[in-house]
Amino acid sequence: MAAQGSMNSAVSKVIGLSEATFVVHFSATILMLVLLILSIGQGNWSNFYQLPWYYYLGGLIGVLITYGVVISIPKLGVAVATTAIIVGQVLTACLVDHFGFFGLEKIPFTWLKFLGLIFLAIGAKLLLN
Repeated sequence: MAAQGSMNSAVSKVIGLSEATFVVHFSATILMLVLLILSIGQGNWSNFYQLPWYYYLGGLIGVLITYGVVISIPKLGVAVATTAIIVGQVLTACLVDHFGFFGLEKIPFTWLKFLGLIFLAIGAKLLLN
């Protein structure tokens, strides 16, 4: 993630934020098209409409994450931005687990997990100094 974010930030400096985000997702789309062509018959497109519409928002969230990474790395540095992203991801993961979002099994948020998040946040703060 640190290398990818750094490369995306470098692209952004040369061609712009929106343009870099487009290039990142366009190149990923091309790779996925090739992989889909090479693995014909591996999936089941007929089930596409069986999921709730909001499950397909992951791609939009991916664009927002890419924007956030590209903006934050030049301002904060790779280590701090990556650590902040990881803290946010772990916090979000704990909430998804606790509430069982997206049909996942509920895994309770415990005091030990809370303590782990505190230590992650302290580590992020120490990197800022």
